[in-house]
Amino acid sequence: MKFEEAAKFGTYISKSFAKDVFRLLNNYRDISASEAASRLGMHIQTVQDFLEAMADLGILDKKEAIERKRPYYRFTLKTQKIVFELDLIEELRNTKGNSIEDSKIREKKNAGVRFSLARNGQYFSNVAIWVGKGRARSEKKISLTTAQGKFLYNLPFPDGEHLSLEEIRVKSGVELDDMPEIKDLVEELIQYKVIEAKSL
Repeated sequence: MKFEEAAKFGTYISKSFAKDVFRLLNNYRDISASEAASRLGMHIQTVQDFLEAMADLGILDKKEAIERKRPYYRFTLKTQKIVFELDLIEELRNTKGNSIEDSKIREKKNAGVRFSLARNGQYFSNVAIWVGKGRARSEKKISLTTAQGKFLYNLPFPDGEHLSLEEIRVKSGVELDDMPEIKDLVEELIQYKVIEAKSL
Protein backbone atom coordinates (compact mmCIF):
# COMPACT_ATOMS: atom_id res chain seq x y z
CA MET A 1 0.00 0.00 0.00
CA LYS A 2 1.30 3.44 -0.94
CA PHE A 3 1.73 6.02 1.80
CA GLU A 4 -1.06 8.22 0.39
CA GLU A 5 -3.39 5.22 0.21
CA ALA A 6 -2.51 4.25 3.78
CA ALA A 7 -3.28 7.79 4.93
CA LYS A 8 -6.62 7.71 3.12
CA PHE A 9 -7.45 4.29 4.55
CA GLY A 10 -6.53 5.44 8.06
CA THR A 11 -8.71 8.53 7.75
CA TYR A 12 -11.80 6.55 6.80
CA ILE A 13 -11.31 3.39 8.88
CA SER A 14 -11.05 5.56 12.01
CA LYS A 15 -14.56 6.96 11.48
CA SER A 16 -16.95 6.02 14.26
CA PHE A 17 -19.38 4.49 11.74
CA ALA A 18 -16.82 2.47 9.75
CA LYS A 19 -17.50 -0.82 11.53
CA ASP A 20 -21.25 -0.43 11.03
CA VAL A 21 -20.85 0.19 7.30
CA PHE A 22 -18.61 -2.85 6.93
CA ARG A 23 -21.13 -4.92 8.89
CA LEU A 24 -23.79 -4.02 6.31
CA LEU A 25 -21.43 -4.76 3.45
CA ASN A 26 -20.68 -8.15 4.98
CA ASN A 27 -24.37 -9.01 5.41
CA TYR A 28 -25.74 -7.71 2.09
CA ARG A 29 -24.81 -9.09 -1.30
CA ASP A 30 -24.54 -5.47 -2.49
CA ILE A 31 -25.78 -2.15 -1.17
CA SER A 32 -26.13 1.44 -2.32
CA ALA A 33 -25.10 4.53 -0.39
CA SER A 34 -28.74 5.57 0.09
CA GLU A 35 -29.70 2.13 1.42
CA ALA A 36 -26.77 2.08 3.84
CA ALA A 37 -27.44 5.66 4.96
CA SER A 38 -31.11 4.87 5.57
CA ARG A 39 -30.24 1.71 7.49
CA LEU A 40 -27.73 3.55 9.72
CA GLY A 41 -29.59 6.85 10.04
CA MET A 42 -26.73 8.78 8.44
CA HIS A 43 -26.39 11.46 5.77
CA ILE A 44 -26.16 9.86 2.35
CA GLN A 45 -23.12 11.93 1.27
CA THR A 46 -21.14 10.79 4.32
CA VAL A 47 -21.79 7.15 3.46
CA GLN A 48 -21.20 7.77 -0.25
CA ASP A 49 -17.76 9.29 0.45
CA PHE A 50 -16.83 6.34 2.64
CA LEU A 51 -17.92 3.75 0.07
CA GLU A 52 -16.19 5.60 -2.78
CA ALA A 53 -12.95 5.78 -0.78
CA MET A 54 -13.04 2.06 -0.03
CA ALA A 55 -13.74 1.33 -3.70
CA ASP A 56 -10.78 3.51 -4.74
CA LEU A 57 -8.59 1.48 -2.38
CA GLY A 58 -9.78 -1.78 -3.96
CA ILE A 59 -11.61 -3.00 -0.86
CA LEU A 60 -15.06 -2.69 -2.45
CA ASP A 61 -16.34 -3.46 -5.89
CA LYS A 62 -18.40 -0.66 -7.43
CA LYS A 63 -20.98 -1.32 -10.15
CA GLU A 64 -23.35 1.04 -11.89
CA ALA A 65 -27.08 0.27 -11.68
CA ILE A 66 -30.11 2.07 -13.12
CA GLU A 67 -33.39 2.78 -11.40
CA ARG A 68 -36.06 4.84 -13.17
CA LYS A 69 -33.49 5.80 -15.79
CA ARG A 70 -31.31 7.32 -13.07
CA PRO A 71 -27.85 5.72 -12.64
CA TYR A 72 -26.40 5.04 -9.21
CA TYR A 73 -23.79 2.70 -7.76
CA ARG A 74 -24.00 -0.49 -5.75
CA PHE A 75 -21.07 -1.62 -3.64
CA THR A 76 -19.90 -5.12 -2.82
CA LEU A 77 -17.27 -6.24 -0.33
CA LYS A 78 -14.42 -7.77 -2.32
CA THR A 79 -12.65 -9.35 0.62
CA GLN A 80 -13.39 -10.23 4.23
CA LYS A 81 -9.79 -9.70 5.26
CA ILE A 82 -7.90 -6.43 4.81
CA VAL A 83 -4.14 -6.81 4.99
CA PHE A 84 -2.51 -3.47 5.80
CA GLU A 85 1.13 -3.39 4.70
CA LEU A 86 3.25 -0.29 4.32
CA ASP A 87 6.87 -0.59 3.15
CA LEU A 88 8.46 2.38 4.93
CA ILE A 89 11.87 1.83 3.33
CA GLU A 90 10.37 2.21 -0.11
CA GLU A 91 7.74 4.82 0.70
CA LEU A 92 9.96 7.17 2.67
CA ARG A 93 12.85 7.00 0.25
CA ASN A 94 14.11 10.47 -0.65
CA THR A 95 11.95 11.68 -3.53
CA LYS A 96 14.95 13.45 -4.98
CA GLY A 97 16.68 10.14 -5.48
CA ASN A 98 20.40 10.25 -4.91
CA SER A 99 20.81 13.99 -5.57
CA ILE A 100 22.34 14.65 -2.14
CA GLU A 101 24.68 11.68 -2.44
CA ASP A 102 25.75 12.99 -5.84
CA SER A 103 26.61 16.43 -4.46
CA LYS A 104 29.38 18.14 -2.55
CA ILE A 105 28.47 20.45 0.30
CA ARG A 106 29.75 23.13 2.63
CA GLU A 107 28.36 25.74 5.01
CA LYS A 108 26.64 28.60 3.18
CA LYS A 109 28.14 32.06 3.59
CA ASN A 110 26.19 34.47 5.84
CA ALA A 111 23.73 31.71 6.73
CA GLY A 112 22.83 33.31 10.06
CA VAL A 113 23.23 30.04 11.90
CA ARG A 114 24.60 29.25 15.36
CA PHE A 115 26.24 25.92 16.14
CA SER A 116 26.47 24.98 19.82
CA LEU A 117 29.25 22.69 21.03
CA ALA A 118 28.62 19.67 23.21
CA ARG A 119 30.29 19.65 26.64
CA ASN A 120 33.32 17.70 25.43
CA GLY A 121 33.84 20.13 22.55
CA GLN A 122 34.15 17.31 20.02
CA TYR A 123 30.87 17.79 18.17
CA PHE A 124 27.82 20.06 17.97
CA SER A 125 24.81 19.41 20.19
CA ASN A 126 22.35 21.68 18.40
CA VAL A 127 22.02 24.21 15.63
CA ALA A 128 19.94 27.41 15.76
CA ILE A 129 18.58 29.01 12.59
CA TRP A 130 16.69 32.24 12.05
CA VAL A 131 13.60 31.69 9.91
CA GLY A 132 11.08 34.14 8.51
CA LYS A 133 11.38 37.87 7.90
CA GLY A 134 10.84 41.06 9.85
CA ARG A 135 8.71 40.78 12.97
CA ALA A 136 7.69 37.27 11.99
CA ARG A 137 11.31 36.16 12.27
CA SER A 138 11.91 33.44 14.86
CA GLU A 139 14.66 31.13 15.98
CA LYS A 140 14.39 27.44 15.13
CA LYS A 141 16.59 25.16 17.20
CA ILE A 142 17.39 21.65 16.00
CA SER A 143 18.73 19.17 18.54
CA LEU A 144 21.34 16.91 16.98
CA THR A 145 22.17 13.27 17.50
CA THR A 146 25.82 12.52 18.23
CA ALA A 147 26.34 11.35 14.64
CA GLN A 148 24.75 14.50 13.22
CA GLY A 149 26.78 16.66 15.60
CA LYS A 150 30.04 15.02 14.53
CA PHE A 151 29.12 15.38 10.87
CA LEU A 152 28.30 19.09 11.13
CA TYR A 153 31.42 19.67 13.21
CA ASN A 154 33.40 18.56 10.15
CA LEU A 155 31.27 20.45 7.61
CA PRO A 156 33.56 22.63 5.46
CA PHE A 157 33.49 26.37 6.24
CA PRO A 158 31.91 28.78 3.72
CA ASP A 159 35.34 29.55 2.22
CA GLY A 160 36.44 25.91 2.32
CA GLU A 161 36.42 23.26 -0.38
CA HIS A 162 33.13 21.47 -0.99
CA LEU A 163 33.21 17.84 0.18
CA SER A 164 30.94 14.89 -0.54
CA LEU A 165 28.83 13.36 2.22
CA GLU A 166 31.09 10.31 2.17
CA GLU A 167 34.23 12.41 2.57
CA ILE A 168 32.73 14.23 5.56
CA ARG A 169 31.45 10.94 7.00
CA VAL A 170 34.94 9.41 6.94
CA LYS A 171 36.52 12.57 8.33
CA SER A 172 34.02 12.74 11.19
CA GLY A 173 34.13 9.02 12.00
CA VAL A 174 30.38 8.57 11.50
CA GLU A 175 29.15 5.01 10.85
CA LEU A 176 27.44 4.11 7.58
CA ASP A 177 24.34 3.07 9.52
CA ASP A 178 23.95 6.68 10.66
CA MET A 179 23.86 8.13 7.14
CA PRO A 180 20.06 8.15 6.68
CA GLU A 181 19.68 10.59 9.59
CA ILE A 182 22.64 12.61 8.28
CA LYS A 183 21.01 12.93 4.85
CA ASP A 184 17.72 13.93 6.43
CA LEU A 185 19.45 16.72 8.37
CA VAL A 186 21.51 17.88 5.38
CA GLU A 187 18.39 18.12 3.21
CA GLU A 188 16.64 20.21 5.86
CA LEU A 189 19.63 22.53 6.28
CA ILE A 190 19.83 22.98 2.51
CA GLN A 191 16.17 24.07 2.58
CA TYR A 192 17.02 26.60 5.31
CA LYS A 193 20.02 27.81 3.27
CA VAL A 194 22.48 26.79 5.95
CA ILE A 195 24.24 24.35 3.64
CA GLU A 196 24.96 24.87 -0.02
CA ALA A 197 25.36 21.96 -2.44
CA LYS A 198 26.85 21.57 -5.87
CA SER A 199 26.77 18.59 -8.20
CA LEU A 200 29.79 16.33 -8.38
